[in-house]
Amino acid sequence: MEVFSFLDQIDLSGMIIHPFCTHEGSGLGNSVQAFANEYPELMVTKGLAIRGSRANKADQAIFDWLTTQD
Repeated sequence: MEVFSFLDQIDLSGMIIHPFCTHEGSGLGNSVQAFANEYPELMVTKGLAIRGSRANKADQAIFDWLTTQD
């Protein structure tokens, strides 16, 4: 909800959201769809979910994700 509160306060025209998170089993959940539903003016890209217990070994996954974003 903190992210939505922040987004409600700024001009989203032309913005792109690159969602990412750490988790212990839920992945991104419905976050990507929630962004798209709540803020249809945003472009929401494919997100990245890293299991928290593996975050210290996620360098390559993060690099690959960052370099494939539009």
